[in-house]
Amino acid sequence: MTDPNAIQPSALDQLPDRDPEETAEWQASLDAVAKAAGPHRAAYLMRRTLERAEAGGIALPKLLETDYVNTIPTAAEPSAPGDEEMERKITAWNRWNAAAMVTRGSKYGVGGHIATFASAAWLYETGFNHFFRGKEADGSGDQLYIQGHASPGIYARAFLDGRLNEQHLDNFRQEAGGNGLPSYPHPRRLPWLWEFPTVSMGLGPLSAIYQARFNRYLTARGIKDVSNSHVWAFLGDGEMDEPESTAALALASREGLDNLTFVINCNLQRLDGPVRANFKIVQELEAQFRGAGWNVVKTLWGTAWDELFQLDTTGALVRRLREVPDAQVQTYQTRDAAYIRQDFFGADPALVEMAKLLSDDKILECFHLSRGGHEARKVYAAYKAAVEFKGAPTVILAQTVKGHTLGEGFASKNANHQMKKLTVDEFKTMRDLLELPISDSAFADGQVPYGHPGADSAEVRYLQERRAALGGPAPARRVHPVAPLPAPAEKAFASFDKGSGSQNVATTMAFVRLIKDLVRDKESGKRWVPIVPDEARTFGMESLFPSLGIYSPKGQTYEPVDRDQLMYYKEAKNGQILNEGITEAGSMADFIAASTAYATHGEVMIPFYIFYSMFGWQRTADQMWQLGDQLGRGFLVGATAGRTTLTGEGLQHADGHSPVIAATNPAALTYDPAFAYEVAAIVKDGLRRMYGEAAPGEDPDVFYYLTVYNEPMPQPAKPSGPGIDEGIVKGLYRFNTAESAGLSPVANAPRIQLLGSGTAIHWTLRAQKLLAEEWGVASDVWSATSWTELRRDALEADAALLRGEERVPFVRQALQGADGPVLAVSDYMRQVPDQIAQWVEQDYSSLGADGFGLSDTREAARRHFGVDAESIVVAALAQLAKRGEVKATAVKEAREKYGL
Repeated sequence: MTDPNAIQPSALDQLPDRDPEETAEWQASLDAVAKAAGPHRAAYLMRRTLERAEAGGIALPKLLETDYVNTIPTAAEPSAPGDEEMERKITAWNRWNAAAMVTRGSKYGVGGHIATFASAAWLYETGFNHFFRGKEADGSGDQLYIQGHASPGIYARAFLDGRLNEQHLDNFRQEAGGNGLPSYPHPRRLPWLWEFPTVSMGLGPLSAIYQARFNRYLTARGIKDVSNSHVWAFLGDGEMDEPESTAALALASREGLDNLTFVINCNLQRLDGPVRANFKIVQELEAQFRGAGWNVVKTLWGTAWDELFQLDTTGALVRRLREVPDAQVQTYQTRDAAYIRQDFFGADPALVEMAKLLSDDKILECFHLSRGGHEARKVYAAYKAAVEFKGAPTVILAQTVKGHTLGEGFASKNANHQMKKLTVDEFKTMRDLLELPISDSAFADGQVPYGHPGADSAEVRYLQERRAALGGPAPARRVHPVAPLPAPAEKAFASFDKGSGSQNVATTMAFVRLIKDLVRDKESGKRWVPIVPDEARTFGMESLFPSLGIYSPKGQTYEPVDRDQLMYYKEAKNGQILNEGITEAGSMADFIAASTAYATHGEVMIPFYIFYSMFGWQRTADQMWQLGDQLGRGFLVGATAGRTTLTGEGLQHADGHSPVIAATNPAALTYDPAFAYEVAAIVKDGLRRMYGEAAPGEDPDVFYYLTVYNEPMPQPAKPSGPGIDEGIVKGLYRFNTAESAGLSPVANAPRIQLLGSGTAIHWTLRAQKLLAEEWGVASDVWSATSWTELRRDALEADAALLRGEERVPFVRQALQGADGPVLAVSDYMRQVPDQIAQWVEQDYSSLGADGFGLSDTREAARRHFGVDAESIVVAALAQLAKRGEVKATAVKEAREKYGL
C-alpha cells in the first residue's frame, strides 16, 4: 500500500538532473527549515521563492493563490491625486441619495437595492474621479459595465452632477408616466445614460471581454483607433457563479487584452447569504483568474490593519486569515470585540498575545469597518496598477462590507439584499456618520429628504472639473450623427431575381453568395463583420477565408496545412472574419459589440452571425434579449434551419421552435424565406432600415433573424407584378395561382389557399399539383416570409382600433377576396403559422412539425410529422369536405392512396 505521506513521483523526475548533489542540498535545506521552524515557515519561504521566480521571469508554474492580504502593501501605494476630503463628501452625498431614492420608492412597492452600492461606493467614485474616460476624450472614451444592483448610486451621482433632478429620482422604477428611471442599466429605456445592459447577471462579464476584443479588432482593421479605450466591468462575487461570467477568461488572456479590467466587489454575500460560506471566494477567484492568465490585484484590508500585520512576526495572523471561512468573517462583522478575541485570536497562542496589545475599539475598527474596497487610496492604487499593467487583463478583487454605512441593521446581514428601506432614525444615524448637513426639520412628515450641496457648491464644481478633465460625463451613451451608408449596388440583389434555372441551390448558399458580393462593395464592404462559431465550412463560407482573412492579433505564425489550395485557412492581424470556435455565447457577444459600434464608437458596422439554427435562440436567447436591450443592429442567420432538413442529425439538431422564441423578442424581425430572391429582398430592406434611410415611424434599432436551409432546390425566378417586394418584407404574397402554375382546373373547381414558409413551400407546391391532377382541386400558393411580422402588424392594427383609428391588418388585406379556406404549412411547430389565425377571415387550419425531432431521411421525417405534400393534400381535402365542397369519402380515399 502506498504511503500517502511519501513524496510522489512528478514530471520533474523524468528530466535529467545535471547536478543531483545541488538538488539534494536544496531539498535538505527545505527539510531542515520545516523541522526547525515548522511547516508554516517552510511554506512561507517556498511561496516567497516562487514569487521571486515569477517576478524574475523564470519559467515556473504560477502560484494560483497568494496570501489573504493586499497585493499592494501600504508602503507601496502611490499618492492619489485630487482632494480626498472633497471626494469623501461627494461619496457621502451619493450614498445618501441612493438610499433615499430606494426608500422613498418603497412606499409604492417598486423595490430597489440599497446594500450593493453602499458596499461598492468607493469602487465607483474613485473611477469616476480619476480613471473613467468620457465620450469627449480622444477616441471613444471608456466602456463601463455597471453592476445592475448598484444603479441607485449611479443615478445619485447624475443627480449631484445636475443630469437628473428630484422628479427623476422619485420616478425610480416608475417609468410608465415618463421621466422615470429603469431599475437597472438599460439603454433602451434610458439611452442617453446607459450603454450596456448588465442584468441578466453573467452577461456583463462575457460582453465586456468581447467588447475589449472588438475594440482591438476595430483598431487592427483600420476602422477607428480606439487603443485608448479601456473596458471596465463591475461585478459581484456572487455573480461570478454564472457560467457566462468566466466563460471567456482564457480568450482575454490569450489575446493579451490589457485594455480590460474586471472589478469584483467581494462583499462575500450573494442574494440569500454567503457566496462561499465554508470557503473563501477571494482565493477561489484568484486561483481561477491567475490560472487563466490574468493579472490579479487583491485589495482586501484597510489601513487599520497595518498595525496588526506589523505585529504578525510569526505569520500567525496571515495563516488565520487564510483559514477562516467567509461566513465566519461575515459573522465577525456583527459581533462584539469579546467574541472576536475568543473566536479569531483565540485560535492561536501567538494571536492571543497579539490581541493583548489591541484595544476593543481597534479590533472593532478592523473587523467591522476597515476593508480595502472602502478606502479611496487603496482603490486608486489598484486601479493604477491595472491600467499600467501590460500584456494581460487585470482583475481587482476588492473586499467590502455589504450594506456599509447603512447601520447595524444592514451591514453583513444575510437578508440585506431584500431590505428596501431605512427608518428615519436609521437615516439620521447615517447622516451623522457621513457628516452631512441635513437638519432634523428636513424630515417632514417622516419623508426622507434628498440631499444636495447646491449647483455651485465646491463639491459639484470639483465633480464636474474632474469629469471635464477625463472627457465629460460618465456613464453616457452617445449616438453621433453619421451619414447613412450608401446602398450597395442593385446588381448584388437583382442577380437572384432570375432564379437558378435547373441548378439546385440551398438558401444557405444563396445567403453566402449574397454576402460575398456585398463585402466587395467599395463603400460598405469593409463594414461587414462575418461571425461564425467554427462552422464556416458547414455553411459554405470557406471561400471567404483567403479573401477576407480570419482576425487574429498574432496574424498567422504558422504555415497552414492547406496553403497550396485555393481556399486555404488564412489568419491575419487585420482579418475581417471572427471565427470564434465552438462558442455560440462568445459569438453572440461579438455580435453585440459589433452591432452597437455605431453608438459605442460612432462607427457603423454590419455584423452577420451565422449558426446552426437549433443552437441560436435555444442556447443564447438571453443574449438576444441583451442585444435588443442594447439597441443592436445586424443580421442573425439561423442556417440549416427547420425540423426536417438535417437528415440523420436527429433530435438535438432538429429546430422546430426557434421562430417561436424569436417572436417573443420585440427587437427581432423574424423571417423564414423560401427562395433566394426573398433572402436578397429581406437583406436589402434590412440594410435600408438599419443603416440607410429608415421610413417615418420605422425603428432602426432592430435586428433581423433569417432562417435559411441546407436543402438544395431549384430557385425560381421572382414573380412579376405589383406588391411582391412589399409582400416579402411585410410577410406574405401570392407566389402563384393554379392557373399561373399551368394546372388549369375545371370550371367551378373547389379552391383552397395554401400558405407555406421556408422549405415547406416546396412541399406545398407539390401538393398544389397533386390536388389539381388527382383531386380536381384548385389551389393558390402563398409565400409567408414572416408569420411574426404579419402578427405584429395585426397587433398594431388592434391597438389602433382601441384608439379609434381604423386599420386593416396586412394579412387580411393580402388575403381579401381569396376563395376558399386557408391551410398554412411550415417546417416548425404549428404555433408559428398559428400566430396569424385570428386575423384571417377565411376558415383557417395549419400543419407543422410538433414534438421532438428524429434521425431519418427528409421524406420519412416529413411523413412522420405530417407535413409532406401528401399530408397537405389530405388536410386540404379535409377542410374542403367540412365545407361540403368535396365528398367526405375523398379524404379517406386520399389517406389510403398515400399510405397515411
